[in-house]
Amino acid sequence: MPDEPAGTERETDGISAIIDSIADLLQTAADWVRQEAETIVREKIVLPIQRLGLTLASAAAAGCLLVVGLIFIAVALFLWLAEWLTYPGALAAIGGVYVLVSLVFIVIKVRMMQK
Repeated sequence: MPDEPAGTERETDGISAIIDSIADLLQTAADWVRQEAETIVREKIVLPIQRLGLTLASAAAAGCLLVVGLIFIAVALFLWLAEWLTYPGALAAIGGVYVLVSLVFIVIKVRMMQK
C-alpha cells in the first residue's frame, strides 16, 4: 500500500516479535508448571502408592506362606498325636485346645469391655 508510511511495517514487525516473545514466555511457563506438577504427583502420590502396593503384595505372600506352613505343622502335630492318642483322641485333644483358647479370648474381651 503506497499511502502507508514506511515506519508502520517496522512497527508491525516489532509488535509481532513482542507477541511471539510473550507467547513463547507463556508456553515456557506452562511447560514448567506442567513439569513441576508431574514431579510433585510422582513424588507425593505415585511412589508412595507403589511402595504400599509392594508392601501389601509381600505381606500377602508372607501370609500365604505362613498359612501353608501352619497347615503342614498342624498335620504333622495331628499325626504325632494320633500315634500316642489314636485318631479320635488326637481330634479330641486338638478340639479341647481350641475351646480353651477361645475361652481365654472371651474372658479377655469381657474384662476389656468392663473397663
